[in-house]
Amino acid sequence: MNLQDIKQRFGIIGSSPALDRAIDIARQVAPTDLSVLITGESGTGKEVFPQIIHQFSTRKHGPYIAVNCGAIPEGTIDSELFGHEKGSFTGAHEARKGYFEVADGGTIFLDEVGELPLATQARLLRILETKEYIRVGSSKVQKTDVRIVAATNVNLQQAIEKNKFREDLYYRLNTVPILLPALRERKEDIYILFRKFAADFAAKYRMPVIKLLPDAEQLLINYYWQGNVRQLKNIAEQISIIEKTRDISGDILARYLPHISGGNSLSLVKPEGSGSGNSDFSERDLLYKVLFDMKKDMNDLKKVVHDIVQFNQGSISNLSNDDVQILNRIHNEADAENAATGVILHPNKNGFVNNNPAQNYNEPIVVEETLSLSDKEKEMITKALQKYKGKRKLASEELGISERTLYRKINEYNIKE
Repeated sequence: MNLQDIKQRFGIIGSSPALDRAIDIARQVAPTDLSVLITGESGTGKEVFPQIIHQFSTRKHGPYIAVNCGAIPEGTIDSELFGHEKGSFTGAHEARKGYFEVADGGTIFLDEVGELPLATQARLLRILETKEYIRVGSSKVQKTDVRIVAATNVNLQQAIEKNKFREDLYYRLNTVPILLPALRERKEDIYILFRKFAADFAAKYRMPVIKLLPDAEQLLINYYWQGNVRQLKNIAEQISIIEKTRDISGDILARYLPHISGGNSLSLVKPEGSGSGNSDFSERDLLYKVLFDMKKDMNDLKKVVHDIVQFNQGSISNLSNDDVQILNRIHNEADAENAATGVILHPNKNGFVNNNPAQNYNEPIVVEETLSLSDKEKEMITKALQKYKGKRKLASEELGISERTLYRKINEYNIKE
């Protein structure tokens, strides 16, 4: 059976090379018993591919069971998958077969396999390696002959690094990987999918089919589609039911696409083209927001410092030299952030003065410095000599100067060792 026949049989729409590649891999791996791991974003249609693999395998007459691992509570997942014995836990009034026992001879599809608890992952690994499992509350080893196909929208490599997924299980499941492309990577398929969904909903609700005007079609194709095919289908259904007009313009479509317009919402629309002159709107807006927040934080910090100074009668002469240096650095960083607004604190001999009279905290902040450069140098040399008990070689190495220079400075400042 060729690709087009498979698409028609399983309701797959699209002709992107990445989609065709995924279907071709599923068709080729189907006759084997190799484990398959299907990855892709939520809403890309991962649930269709295990059915393709099962229907084209030698197990097609056996059972096919799809299990959503993320929807089963952690306390009951082992019982659901492997079964339990009567009385093995509260509420276990009778023995129960698990999915691996029911699917013996067939295929089991583990959707959202990345959500499995670590203890359950160990049990699953045993089935993959030995075809053996044990019911909850039992000590009897049972055998099962099941083909496992797993899917996830979680980055399992990152989950392994965070110790949330077993590395050995990952490599057993990932014998044959199938990657499904996101809808935004299949731009040639977006409009075709929308038309199919629109026609289906028109027949379902017995109403005329909606049509997209050229500006709406362009907007549809360039939208980011974070929810992929599932989101596109929901949008088509909403417009079909709510809108009275059947000719949909770009303005009408924009009302149904999240974050397209309004306030400070971040746009998820990608600009047309892919050249270097085009930028990602979402990243740009996010950067602007971070910069504005940073500017606000620095202004708030400056006001807090001003209020503290005012509380101490306008002087900070009682602060230590280290505190004064920290304050100087704060003002320098704040000035760098606010240079564009004209709010700058200029240092002078009296301290820092705000050059913007509109601010209500533009009084000078006085910083009194009592030590000259020579006094500082003398103090550091004295401390170094005291630290090394008069040993000039060690003191000069600590200060980063030659021993000869140190000897000259000792004589110059008349330092008593």
